[in-house]
Amino acid sequence: MNDHLKLDIEVPASMAGQRLDQAAAELIPDYSRSRLQSWIKGGQLTLNGAAAKPKDKLFGGERLSLRAELEPQGSWTAQDLDLNIVYEDDSLIVINKPAGLVVHPAAGNPDGTLLNGLLHHCPDQEKIPRAGIVHRLDKDTSGLMVVAKTLPAQVHLVDQLKQRTVSRQYDALVQGFITGPGRVDAPIGRHRQNRLKMAVLDFGGKEAITHYQVQERFRAHTLLRCKLETGRTHQIRVHMAHIRHPLVGDPIYGGRPKLPAEASRELVQALQGFPRQALHAAELALVHPLTGENMHWCAPMPTDMLQLLDLLGRDQRE
Repeated sequence: MNDHLKLDIEVPASMAGQRLDQAAAELIPDYSRSRLQSWIKGGQLTLNGAAAKPKDKLFGGERLSLRAELEPQGSWTAQDLDLNIVYEDDSLIVINKPAGLVVHPAAGNPDGTLLNGLLHHCPDQEKIPRAGIVHRLDKDTSGLMVVAKTLPAQVHLVDQLKQRTVSRQYDALVQGFITGPGRVDAPIGRHRQNRLKMAVLDFGGKEAITHYQVQERFRAHTLLRCKLETGRTHQIRVHMAHIRHPLVGDPIYGGRPKLPAEASRELVQALQGFPRQALHAAELALVHPLTGENMHWCAPMPTDMLQLLDLLGRDQRE
């Protein structure tokens, strides 16, 4: 990554009357507006060679000059973790995250996270906010995640997530028998009483939409393919519990395990002891931020879910 940014642009006459920060966001779209505002305030982005303010009005014809150096965005520690990288180039890293790996350091998980491993694999990630992480998976959800390796790539990917041009599809094993495809459109926000949980809210939640299709049916369970239209915290887990088909093994939203009548002891133990929500980010598709190419990746289902599906299949056939 080039740590030294140098850019000179003439403001077109058509931007007369615009604020400096608004014009800069249009003229330098590779960087976020908040980042450009901080550069204006810090004197790295100047107007006709002089310091300016983000709200200064333009007349057209001025010269914008950017001279900035990317600095570490956090005091994180690089750690040598075994990351399963399925794709990497100068703009992106796509990782197949195992269940049990926390994505970002936080209270209770100061290190040993995906972010710490990213910094060891690619030290320049420390120059990017959140080390390039643009979306997260829960600790105990496995599967595909994309990480930006440059600031422009991060801005592009965040915009794609907002525009909903990133396709994320999940394998989800749920309790109960679902007969056909469906759509859950129910806003999600922080639970009113338990702040560690999310919930479907009548008022104040953010729009949340999940589409699902049946992949396989068992006697008391269904394997779904869920596609996110939005990306709220715990979205699939909350939405499936909302329609009374919670994920197998979900410690927060799952409730009591549903057991098929006269199930084998092996299956009963597997269902009661499944250690995590049975959720896997199986497919990821997006537009490459540099080339504009449509990119697509798949990650095979992890062993723990495959073993449980095998037991459910045997139970179905017996």
